[in-house]
Amino acid sequence: MNKIKRMLKEHMTVSSQIFDSCGENLMEAIELSISALNNGKKIIWCGNGGSAADAQHMAAELMGGLTSHDRKPIESIALTTDTSFITAWSNDDSFSNIFSRQVEGLGKEGDVLFAISTSGNSINIINALTIANKKKIKTIVLTGGKKSLMNEMSDVIICIPSTNTQRIQEGHLLVEHIICEHIESNFLS
Repeated sequence: MNKIKRMLKEHMTVSSQIFDSCGENLMEAIELSISALNNGKKIIWCGNGGSAADAQHMAAELMGGLTSHDRKPIESIALTTDTSFITAWSNDDSFSNIFSRQVEGLGKEGDVLFAISTSGNSINIINALTIANKKKIKTIVLTGGKKSLMNEMSDVIICIPSTNTQRIQEGHLLVEHIICEHIESNFLS
């Protein structure tokens, strides 16, 4: 019971610190995303493991509807869903560029790439950011409390104030839902 209570307290502490440590960048990510969508661009998501699940989850929320299904779909895609491409490319070339290859093929100038990594050091995410920057795709990084290379490669960085992977992932989900809810509310009219 004490372990559960400790975990819940850790979660609440991190959640309560997100606004103070990430609030401005969170608003910047929302505004950047809405601006891109208003200009006919799309939102692209990528991540590994639990972050891959987040990428798919958020792309689905925007495409389908987070709070409303009575709106037009919001153009959003997760680069984690094409298993045929991911497995073929990883086998024939390299896992390190599964996302950068897709950003190169699908991304257009003015799109927004959400790059999710709890460590901030995932090489395939770093490679995707490199291509996105070359193509003038706006980049938003969601990571944890440690400094990382990804922090230097992004237009907007949202660092969840924790070094615990589980608390970072919980923070990412909270922030991602806030972003998607704000985006969606902009298109509910």
